[in-house]
Amino acid sequence: MLVIDKPRGPTSHDVVSRLRRKLGTRRVGHAGTLDPMATGVLVVAAGEATKLVPYLTASDKAYRAEVRFGVETDTLDAEGQETARAPVAFDRDALVAALDAERRREEQVPPVYSALQIGGRRAHDLARAGVDVELAPRRVSLRSAALCSFDGETADIELLVEKGYYVRALARDLARALGTVGHLVGLRRLRSGAFGLADAIALDASDAETRGALLSLPEAARRTLPPVVLDADAATRARQGKKLTADDLVGSPLGCAAAWFDDAGALVAVGQLDDDGVGRVLRGFTSSCPPCPSRA
Repeated sequence: MLVIDKPRGPTSHDVVSRLRRKLGTRRVGHAGTLDPMATGVLVVAAGEATKLVPYLTASDKAYRAEVRFGVETDTLDAEGQETARAPVAFDRDALVAALDAERRREEQVPPVYSALQIGGRRAHDLARAGVDVELAPRRVSLRSAALCSFDGETADIELLVEKGYYVRALARDLARALGTVGHLVGLRRLRSGAFGLADAIALDASDAETRGALLSLPEAARRTLPPVVLDADAATRARQGKKLTADDLVGSPLGCAAAWFDDAGALVAVGQLDDDGVGRVLRGFTSSCPPCPSRA
């Protein structure tokens, strides 16, 4: 696994393509798309670690967002075409109150320019083709929102959001609640799950720097999911895809995925202990590797 500090410009797919060449494998994926305009933490997995991507993607994400009020664009960010202007006539207190209301929001209408599919086609493709796109609200959670600064036109906001939350939609909804329009002019992902900017390297880092920053499969799994150590017999059964018992999984959380390790520290599987006391293998691993050397 590798954490990239994505620069402004390339898509998340562009980042994956470059790392496929650099790492010499096509088996590379990322854990949570960043728009071309956005920067910051993009977690990338290669090889067996790609099996962890669904669990990485499900993690909460922290952002620093810059919202400009008074102007709206079709994409709700600075990459789009201006579609509306409106006066900005609210103060900091009103903005704080509107942010507090957004924290209580349970549903959000995604931006029309998004990768969501409608009838097998991406919403953004339909919108660019001139189709009138309507997206249904989706359940979301804005776990926290703190106003860092406001100059009367532009606000800097730090957010912690659940999977599926669109910060571009926050810019739209926040502006509308304040009687104006708005769009996102800057977005930086500060953290994705347990991985933050302190873990990240530049996309244009050298091959040696890139390989030196790789997290081993066991380390990546321990930071992604709760770890559970199996004895030798349970590890063998797990490798065979057999069910385990609650006695095999002492300390395992109920009803959620955990990383199962053998007593030598190798990752055996991602598994889950259900309420009925049965442990099921969700994803098995064919290989593991020792911890990566120090990246000091």
